[in-house]
Amino acid sequence: VLEYVPFIALLLALYTAGGGVLLRGTLVGTPATNTVLLAVGTVLASLMGTTGAAMLLIRPVLRANAFRKRKTHTWVFFIFLVANIGGSLTPVGDPPLYLGFLRGVSFFWPTTHLFAEFLTCAVILLALYYVLDTLAWNREKPVPPVIATREPLSIQGWINVWLVGAIVAVVIAMGYVKLGHMYVLGQRIEVERVIGIALFLVITAVSVRFTSLQLREDNGFAWGAIAEVAKLFAAIFICMAPVLAILAAGRNGAAAGLVALTSDANGAPVPWVYFWMTGALSSFLDNAPTYIVFFELAGGNPAHLMTQGALTLAAISCGAVFMGANSYIGNAPNFMVKAIVEENGERMPSFFGYMAWAGVVLLPLFVVVTFMFF
Repeated sequence: VLEYVPFIALLLALYTAGGGVLLRGTLVGTPATNTVLLAVGTVLASLMGTTGAAMLLIRPVLRANAFRKRKTHTWVFFIFLVANIGGSLTPVGDPPLYLGFLRGVSFFWPTTHLFAEFLTCAVILLALYYVLDTLAWNREKPVPPVIATREPLSIQGWINVWLVGAIVAVVIAMGYVKLGHMYVLGQRIEVERVIGIALFLVITAVSVRFTSLQLREDNGFAWGAIAEVAKLFAAIFICMAPVLAILAAGRNGAAAGLVALTSDANGAPVPWVYFWMTGALSSFLDNAPTYIVFFELAGGNPAHLMTQGALTLAAISCGAVFMGANSYIGNAPNFMVKAIVEENGERMPSFFGYMAWAGVVLLPLFVVVTFMFF
């Protein structure tokens, strides 16, 4: 409960506020337009969180590509880039980095130490997407809709833009403001976390109250996606607890053999092992607590990990954020995007079909990242 409630409260606030921002304008889903939209979302993900960026842009991308038949690859790459890899530059971007921030990792450490890895993945994926979408366009030869008057790009629902900013401010404040602790159901919890949960719920209520129903209708907003995510991740949080407890036991636990792989014969950490082990677990468990387990296995000292252990911390961070894209359940926005796309009558790959995409596209990319950086 102490992990799940703050998690789902943050997602609810971002989902509600992000779904109240309507990007109007004439967008035609050509390969160039789609690539630009994915690139913008990738950048925004570190500024407003992967959930916020995904909620802001998935519906405009859906509308822009409504006339096309071959477009499944667009939703898949949207998850790769906007819902995952784009969130690797700040603690606001993705929950694992935020938990690192709460434990003492400086706010801009990911920006300076993960930028090369982020840029490598983003550029390669965007280039590959452009090639795939161009091939699909040439094969399909779609006829874009006839538009008598092109509507300029504009944003409606500005109150929700400010509310997203307020969510980001609350997230940052929870890392800097320390108000002691209290006990809920016999469990210790920080006071600032309780206040943060309350503020997320207030922001959600304000967004619902002051956003017109017409705007949400025009945006194709519905509550089904967040409801599915809430149920799915409740089960994941329960099931991952024993796995994480076994890992946390280190060399004294049932996974002692795996833990031993993280260090060489001299006891020094092996960054590439941290990258792949963190990533493998993040693909099927929530990537935030997985990050913490390996953060602690690497020593848990932020001052050391940010300096002498920087390569190890970068490997843990990249594994958690990047490989959350390997399955629908690796990161909450993945499943949220899937639900929204299907709510709009579009086809998404099955669970294993999506993993096949990840296996073909992402795993070779992560091998390249391993040899380049870890």
